[in-house]
Amino acid sequence: MADSSPLLTPGSDSASEPTEKHPHSITLDDAIELCIGKFGRAQFFQSLLVSAAWLFDAQQTFIAVFTDAQPTWHCSNTTTTTESSNSSCYSAPTQCALPSSSWAWDSPAHASTISEWALNCSGPILAGLPSSSFFMGCLLGGLVIATLADSLGRKNMLVISTLSMSVFTLLTVFSPNIWAYSALRLLSGFARGSIGTCALVLATELVGQRWRGQVGIIGFFCFTIGFLSLPAIAFFNKGRSWRNLYFISSLPTLLYSFSLHFFVSESPRWLWIKNRKDEAIDTLKRISSHNELLVDFNHVVITSQSQENNDNDNDNDMYSAMKILVQNKWALKRLTTVMILGFGIGLVYYGMPLGVGDLGFNLYLSVTLNALSELPASLITFFLIGRLNRRRSLLGFATASGVASVLCCVGFVERETKIVMELVSFFSACTAFNVLLIYTLELFPTSVRNSALSMVRQALVMGGVVCPLMVMTGRKYGSLIWTYGVFGFVILCSGVFAAFLPETLGAAFCDTMDEQEQHNKNENKENLLR
Repeated sequence: MADSSPLLTPGSDSASEPTEKHPHSITLDDAIELCIGKFGRAQFFQSLLVSAAWLFDAQQTFIAVFTDAQPTWHCSNTTTTTESSNSSCYSAPTQCALPSSSWAWDSPAHASTISEWALNCSGPILAGLPSSSFFMGCLLGGLVIATLADSLGRKNMLVISTLSMSVFTLLTVFSPNIWAYSALRLLSGFARGSIGTCALVLATELVGQRWRGQVGIIGFFCFTIGFLSLPAIAFFNKGRSWRNLYFISSLPTLLYSFSLHFFVSESPRWLWIKNRKDEAIDTLKRISSHNELLVDFNHVVITSQSQENNDNDNDNDMYSAMKILVQNKWALKRLTTVMILGFGIGLVYYGMPLGVGDLGFNLYLSVTLNALSELPASLITFFLIGRLNRRRSLLGFATASGVASVLCCVGFVERETKIVMELVSFFSACTAFNVLLIYTLELFPTSVRNSALSMVRQALVMGGVVCPLMVMTGRKYGSLIWTYGVFGFVILCSGVFAAFLPETLGAAFCDTMDEQEQHNKNENKENLLR
């Protein structure tokens, strides 16, 4: 039932028409728009602090590019080496076919996990195990804990996840072997599984409809900054232990998790649908830029459309949101489609930085260029998200990424052209990644939004699980077809599925499943009348 606690003064043009049953009532969405529809300093601070979680998320996502890098090697010129054996050494495709005494690493063995634990000849599965373990942990974490944000709260899960990830990252410094290292990477990925989802949902639910796309892009900018910080940290750590990178990245994350607890507010939308209405009102008061709207508490009642028929949306069972998504055919269809899209985009997005060293360019420069390509991707999404057709954008960027990726493995294409094509492919995948997350927010109502977004992120991460195996297989056989060829083909095929989704440009957030379903029916009727 609607709560009788008055919140807003009447007379706003943004309010919905009074209902017959509640003559002074407005919907939850209208009430929140009246409070936080305009972007104030308090909202900016909250959104920026929440979005900063993406910075630390990016560092742990791509840190293996440097800690698990394939080191370069050279033939050892000893006094016992004959001219014929020396010639044979330099003509060998890999050091695995040579005696261990005939070659040496260019850098100290402790600079990379590959050289420290002699994984260079161990096969693609073992060499790619740490990276795959991290993404497998992300996948498990997303399935197990990310959906809890719809039951336990966006803020609580974000604090727990960042704190846990920082602890496991710090413990990684003390890894004695590849197995312990992979296990800790899995745990770190498990903790990280809900960070991006909770940060994006919380940040966008703290602002009005007009600003949700731009606020969502703030997180993408923070992710880019985190990605960009890695080549700089790794460059200054060059020649030193890979363990330093984990130590350096763990401490700021630890401090950040405490700042979240003390300075960030919970989503007022989530508090309201969980019947914690006094807390929701207090939160709206703190972050509202229009205090004059919160003066008179004696006349207006907030109702959520169809709230009386949506008790099942507020089920306290922690996985009730997932059950609701599966039980509703329209929701399951949307979820399956965006997850297929997510897998193809994730394979390219996570795989390109891992395999860029195989193109023959300087690793630090290549990774920096990849990180920089995220900036224009974020800028395009930031400034054009209010005008971008979601379906056409995803289809277009997926096609561009796929074609450019395939061109990277064509034999007659020169090396300089290949790095350009790699950057085009990664840029397109980044933009598609950004649009897909914003699109998913708009496709599902508040009651299941976090869970739906979590599942899409798991599909993206599943691409991350597969891509290290592709990269290591390509290195073993010396062929880019296993990496860039496969990446391009998969994202091309997955991009087609964007055509099966409804367009959401300019659509308002719905709060319950019934409200969303009614909105879908109205939209279908309008399409038939056109």
